[in-house]
Amino acid sequence: MASSQAAVEPALPGRQRPPLEGEAGKARFGGESLVIAPQWIGDAVMTEPLMRRLHARGERLTVGALPWVAPVYRAMPSVAEVIEFPFAHGGLQFAARRRIASDFSKRAQPFDTAYVLPNSLKSALLPLFAGIPKRIGYMGEARVGFLTHRLKNPTNKPPMVAFYSALSGEEHPKTGYQTDVPKLRLNDSEVQSTLTELGLQRGNYVVFSPGAEFGSAKRWPVSHFVDLALKLDVKVVLLGSGKEFELCESIAAHVNAQQPNKCLNLAGKTTLADAFHAISATKYIVTNDSGLMHVAAALGVPQVAIFGSSSPLHTPPLSPVAKVIWLKNNTNYLPALDCAPCFARECAFGHTRCLRDISADLVFKTMETSSA
Repeated sequence: MASSQAAVEPALPGRQRPPLEGEAGKARFGGESLVIAPQWIGDAVMTEPLMRRLHARGERLTVGALPWVAPVYRAMPSVAEVIEFPFAHGGLQFAARRRIASDFSKRAQPFDTAYVLPNSLKSALLPLFAGIPKRIGYMGEARVGFLTHRLKNPTNKPPMVAFYSALSGEEHPKTGYQTDVPKLRLNDSEVQSTLTELGLQRGNYVVFSPGAEFGSAKRWPVSHFVDLALKLDVKVVLLGSGKEFELCESIAAHVNAQQPNKCLNLAGKTTLADAFHAISATKYIVTNDSGLMHVAAALGVPQVAIFGSSSPLHTPPLSPVAKVIWLKNNTNYLPALDCAPCFARECAFGHTRCLRDISADLVFKTMETSSA
């Protein structure tokens, strides 16, 4: 039988990015820049150090983002303007991109540079249609004619913060991008307003983020969240999207049946900005490898981040108050997890040992140690 003990370690810092090769020389710095944002919350958070770098060298940043990602960029002081794109997730929507590009080409202050952060071909269409002279991004889906400055696709899975920061072309010769740590900033009065509306008191609750839209191989079991909630002496607030309401409700129902009113299920009932506010004021957050994990890290909130099929070497919560639990690197855990990290949505073997064998007791003890 596998041991129930897991390794607990501080969140790992970024490593150096893969070699950078710009094929059309360096971009001129300063001026108006358009940033095409990633489609995932966690990825958006991990672009913040890049935004800071570009802003520091005089570029005025306008970020084009999908509605569910836009709040991340509104929490970045280095971003001057956020434009919400009306695109469906995964949709080409060629005509809409043409229309928005036409509007961009008529701006009083035209864009000098575009940074295309996703690797998809469609994400590079708008800057091309808008006639933005410098268009920077990874080669991605063979975007030779779409970008003027192209970086080679990495052959491995580098830390994502370094992956995005490399687009600045400012790698330190010795440390690379290891010092790049995402930071988000919220308005205190807006945070307090949200807390009042939700009936929460700062520091008087713990947040659980049990979802992971990617797939079940990244989700700690419901029963474990229930066991952990029953051990805590404060209110538990469950956060997630509308798709995760039933998942969160299952946890809340089991806990509230034994300890009435212990859990408050807010999944799908808040805006993303409200969720940020609730996370910023929590005593602690327990989360899977998800977008809200990165939000909590960027807000400097104490957390335990639970990893299963993914790897904290690739997408760690970059914060000194974040603790990572990952069975893969625990030499005392037997039999060893030779299958991890698989980066799969579902466990190919059906056992999900990488998550199942992380006990509620271990997470609870980690929280106690971190709070001491």
